[in-house]
This record gives sequence, C-alpha cells and structure tokens, in this order.
Amino acid sequence: MKWLPDKTYLKLRFYFETGDFLHLKNPKTFQEKIQWLKLYDRKPEYTSLVDKSEVKKYVANKIGEEHIIPTLGVWNSPEEIDLTALPDKFVLKTTHGGGSNGVVICTDKSRLDRDAIIAKLNKAMMADIYSGYREWPYKNIPRRIIAEQLLEHPAGAEINDYKFFCFNGQVKFFKVDFDRFSSHRANYFAPDWSLLPFGEANLPPVPEKQILPPPNFDKMLEIAQTLSQPFKFIRVDLYNLDGKIYFGELTFYPASGMGSFTSKEWDRKVGDM
Repeated sequence: MKWLPDKTYLKLRFYFETGDFLHLKNPKTFQEKIQWLKLYDRKPEYTSLVDKSEVKKYVANKIGEEHIIPTLGVWNSPEEIDLTALPDKFVLKTTHGGGSNGVVICTDKSRLDRDAIIAKLNKAMMADIYSGYREWPYKNIPRRIIAEQLLEHPAGAEINDYKFFCFNGQVKFFKVDFDRFSSHRANYFAPDWSLLPFGEANLPPVPEKQILPPPNFDKMLEIAQTLSQPFKFIRVDLYNLDGKIYFGELTFYPASGMGSFTSKEWDRKVGDM
C-alpha cells in the first residue's frame, strides 16, 4: 500500500502494528505523537541528521570532533568498498539504514567473506524506511556505505549503548541496552539514575540487572541536551568507552512510534512529556 497518502497509510499501519486507532487531531500517547511529528514536523535539514555520514558534521560542530567515531571510508555501492585500505577491525553500514539493519562488524579481516558482505549490504541498500514507515527524513537520503572504526573494550567486554529521550532540549529519561548479542534487553532510568518501572515490550527490563553509571555521566547528559536543543523530541544515542564519550546517532522516531511500552500508562505519561 505504498501508494497511499502518508496520513492514511500511517493510520492503517498503526492499527495493524499496535491494535489501537491513531488519533492525530488530539494525540495523547507517545506513540501517537511520534506519528504526528512524522506528518507535521518536517524540515529539510532533518535528512542530513539521519544520514550516518553527514550527521557527523553537525555533531562535531556542536560538541567537538573528539566525540565522533572516525570514518574510514564512504562508498556509493558495496562493490566499491576497498577492503585493502581498511584496518583489521572495522564496521560497515548503510548511511540510510535504521537500527542494526545493514551493519557488518568485522573483528578479523582475514576471515571476511567479501561476497557475503556485498550480498548483505546490497540487500540493505534496498531498504526504504520512508515507504515502510513514512519516516519523512529518509525520503531523499543518499544511499551509501560507510566504514567506521570499531569501538571495543581491550578486555572484550560489551560496550553499553545509552539512549537519551530528550523533550524540548531536556533529558527526561534514558535507556541502557545490554546483552545485545545474546539476550538483548534494556532498562530505563531517570536522569538521576533511578530505575524506572517500565520498559519496552519486545526488550523487557531486568530490574535485578546491576548497571552502574560511568564516572562522567553528567557529561553525557550535557551532550545529549546540547544536541537535542532545536527539537520537540529526539533521542540521542551515545557510547561511553572507558570514559571516552562517542556519538552514536540521532533518532527522531524510536521504533518508528510502532513499538509498545510494558505499560499503557507510561505510553501516556511519556506522551505528556
């Protein structure tokens, strides 16, 4: 049904994804308001902010080049990738993709299957977030491949992913993803690091999981709020590697506004924010 107008399409998809009717004239829940933003908060600069290559210029100007994961190369197609120019460890991903789609993590270049990588990335190049979920910033984004330095702990420990939910330039809460490559879960916290009593239905929280704040967590809050200043809502994703803070991405529509919290009460509470 890609030929349908955006509003009609979103109303249908929202119902099939969530089982709820989408109220756009007077949206109440967080998920409803995300759909409203897709339709009515459209600015040309948003396209460069979801481009995984172009967004680095904006972020470096705001918070400094030291928080940018180094880019190792950018290509227009997977076939153009020059593996000989890349280090032994790196990450490949599409510049227009969302989530983990189209991501290749290489920890040993000598064991790389070039044909398999090209096939995976060519499939990812065909992904169309605009058509599937009407995420407007992706409509005219150039489709390319970017190579980045691989972030890793010397001891091989997992690097936590911190995702800050920012409303009108203020961090209201954040989530920490963990066990991403085994049993992916996420816990939600208030800015004072107190555990919140809700999470995502598809990544149920684990309250007994001990997650300690990094020593420079206040700096992460400051960075998230600096990057979120111009927006009604945006999620700022950051990494913290032994005290070194790296920018991950800016997310306008988490789960495309089609996910579910573990509590409908919190969907409304977050909507109020």
